[in-house]
Amino acid sequence: MFAYYLDLALRSLRRNKALTALMVLAIALGIGASMTTLTVLHVLSGDPLPGRSGSLYYPQMDPRDMDGYKPQDDPPEQVTWIDGMALLHAKRARYQALMTGGAVPIQPANSAIDPFFEDARYTSADFFPMFDVPFLFGHGWNAADDGASAHVVVLSRKLNDKLFGGKDSTGQMLRVDDMAFRIVGVLDSWRPTPHFYDLYTGSYSSEEGVFVPLTTATDMKFTHNGSNDCWGKGQSDNMKTATCTWLQLWVQLDTPAEAAAYRKFLLNYSSEQKALGRFQRPPNVRLPDVMGWLDYNKVVPSDVHLQVWLAFGFLLVCLVNTVGLMLAKFLRRSGELGIRRALGASRRSLFAQLLTEAGVVGLVGGSGGLLLALLGLWLVRRQPSDYAALAYLDLPMLLATFAAAVVATLLAGLLPAWRACLIPPALQLKSN
Repeated sequence: MFAYYLDLALRSLRRNKALTALMVLAIALGIGASMTTLTVLHVLSGDPLPGRSGSLYYPQMDPRDMDGYKPQDDPPEQVTWIDGMALLHAKRARYQALMTGGAVPIQPANSAIDPFFEDARYTSADFFPMFDVPFLFGHGWNAADDGASAHVVVLSRKLNDKLFGGKDSTGQMLRVDDMAFRIVGVLDSWRPTPHFYDLYTGSYSSEEGVFVPLTTATDMKFTHNGSNDCWGKGQSDNMKTATCTWLQLWVQLDTPAEAAAYRKFLLNYSSEQKALGRFQRPPNVRLPDVMGWLDYNKVVPSDVHLQVWLAFGFLLVCLVNTVGLMLAKFLRRSGELGIRRALGASRRSLFAQLLTEAGVVGLVGGSGGLLLALLGLWLVRRQPSDYAALAYLDLPMLLATFAAAVVATLLAGLLPAWRACLIPPALQLKSN
């Protein structure tokens, strides 16, 4: 029967091409606008590490003095060097990585390439296994390299392509800030979105090109990009002793029991430091996971949420117009429908026939909406936002576009189809 209803729907749509075109256009415009904004929201609010984010946690504690203290205050969002190193060396988690962002000058061996600055990640050895970072060549450094402030470096695939033409560069030397560093690894393509592990260098920034041991970067006083929160004597030339929070710490805790134990460890550590006089405020710790950390920082721009609501409001307006057009179209076919009823067709079969026609309109409108969504995303990528380059339609959103178009049109067709089926057939036969 569906094939028969589909044949009737196509004939009906071809019979009145102008009205069909208006319905398709209304659906296409609404779907195109809504799916453009929804795709952007989907990209920006996605899980940066699916399957792993639930076991990665961001420890916070409060080492500040009592100046401006309020009991309800949240702890700082970063840690000091002393506390970060203490937690790192305590090894109370499967993996732990202490880090910050920066920029370093690169002096290429190829004289055809001018020296340039490259975004860098100063971190500890567990960064790579904890975040499951893929390697194209080589591997990361080890804990011994951290302790020795070794001059080793890991490159991104993009930077390796630029400097070495994509060849295996492990074992070669790279001059960073006029010092020789041995390349131990080259990453494969890797860009978690959002840039969850360091929101201070950009929530949706691109991957860093250079990865250097944090101890090495600190000893060499590499440029630090990010946020400092200082108190008391404040910042000094030696960031290892400064009363400033400026580092991010991530730990991997594989079970809820491990997370509870680590939280207790943070409370005990804070109490010990308060007893020693380093911490002045009462113990105040937080241990959010990846998605909790992103939610706490409200990473998704508020204007994106507003755009989604406006787009779906526009879709609603388009659907209301579609309802009116379908109602006019179906009621004009009252004579045809009355004859079918007189020949024995039930209201249910007529209703199914009309909804099939609405579904065809939705499918065609969805195709048009997909093209408009692709155009809209192309325009988004031309914007100067740091997330603009991420605006691409993936397979789930592609399928969602057609599903939304068909479902929306079927919903829009319910009232017109029902009204058309309620007309008494005898009245139509008499008038004809």
